[in-house]
Amino acid sequence: MSKTIIKTENAPAAVGPYSQAVRHGSMIFVSGQLPIDPATGKMPEAAADQARQSLTNLKHILEEAGSSMANIIRCGVFLTNLGDFAAVNEVYATFFEGDFPARACVEVSKLPLGANVEIECVAFV
Repeated sequence: MSKTIIKTENAPAAVGPYSQAVRHGSMIFVSGQLPIDPATGKMPEAAADQARQSLTNLKHILEEAGSSMANIIRCGVFLTNLGDFAAVNEVYATFFEGDFPARACVEVSKLPLGANVEIECVAFV
C-alpha cells in the first residue's frame, strides 16, 4: 500500500515542509489547519471565527480526498488560550451531525503565523 498526497486550492498551502493531508489505504491524516482563508491569505481575529475557518479548511481537504466531516474519527484542537474553549466548541459542534469524533484540546504557548486556533484530524474514506 502506498501513500497519496492530498492537495487542494480550496485550503491554504502548507506553511512548512509538510502536506495538507496524506491518504494511506482508507485512512486520511490531515495536517493541522491554520485559520487562513485561502482566497485572501488572511486570518480572522476572533477565536470562534478562526475555528470556523480551520474547520472549513479541513472540510475542503477531506472532500478533495473523497471523504467528509462525517468520516472524521479523531480531531486535535490547539488553542493559545483555553479561555476560548467554549466559543470554539460552539462553532466546532456545528460542523458535525450525530456522534462527534474523539478529540483532544490543548492550550499551547504559540501557533504559526500568530494564529490562536489550529485543528487537525484523522478520517477514513
